[in-house]
Amino acid sequence: MQTEQELKELVKEKYGEIALQNKETNQASCCGAGGCSTDVYNIMTDDYSNLEGYNPDADLGLGCGLPTQFAKIKQGDTVVDLGSGAGNDCFVARKEAGENGTIIGVDFTPAMVERARINAEKLGFKNVEFRQGDIENMPLASNVADVVVSNCVLNLVPNKDGVFKEILRTLKPGGHFSISDIVLVGNLPDRLKQAAEMYAGCVSGAIQKEVYLELIKANGFTNITLQKEKPIIIPDDILKNYLSESEIESFKNSDTGIFSITVYAEKPVNGKSCCGPECCN
Repeated sequence: MQTEQELKELVKEKYGEIALQNKETNQASCCGAGGCSTDVYNIMTDDYSNLEGYNPDADLGLGCGLPTQFAKIKQGDTVVDLGSGAGNDCFVARKEAGENGTIIGVDFTPAMVERARINAEKLGFKNVEFRQGDIENMPLASNVADVVVSNCVLNLVPNKDGVFKEILRTLKPGGHFSISDIVLVGNLPDRLKQAAEMYAGCVSGAIQKEVYLELIKANGFTNITLQKEKPIIIPDDILKNYLSESEIESFKNSDTGIFSITVYAEKPVNGKSCCGPECCN
């Protein structure tokens, strides 16, 4: 069993490699609908190309949803993107927040931060910045963000509870988040859970959907809303790296499901998360 720090270093190493590649290279082994991808990092991605603010140079095909599409960003908002990668969601968020908004991307991998900064400089964006840091201990002051977004990142973090605590801390009272992530229904086979490559590809680091939603509630967020949900199908040529043919068949016929969800929730204005007699009228 790897420690939390070892898992973090794994993520930093893998995504440092990806930061030096382009989207086409990352997806070179992906055969689209035929399901013959050998690249676990991009089997979950959604198409950003129709969103305003989209920049192809910033899209490495690593997401599992379109959280900025659902994030209710307004002109002038301060938006924080957790696990900002090459800047894809930040640039879409900037289109929504406008030139008077402030966009801050936070990423654990120095190579990703450097690539995002180069992309922002090429675009001439003065109100988009990227900071290297751990989202369990964000390099941000408290109560600064109107909106927090994140795309397929929390599943890479061992201490998800710590991240939700940091999101609550950095959001302004009344602020909200929209996060796309990978969750499970049922239990993955042990060898998938233990596979380091699958962890870096977002799957084996995922937790149960009910546990994920309960973490959000337990940290005091309100108006928790499931904005989108879609099943994730792992192609056979990925599964065969970890499971026998009989195990693959058993896995496919089980009740276990892997899903991409996009979740919305708000930080209470008064700092209280309930509405019983002891909280509010």
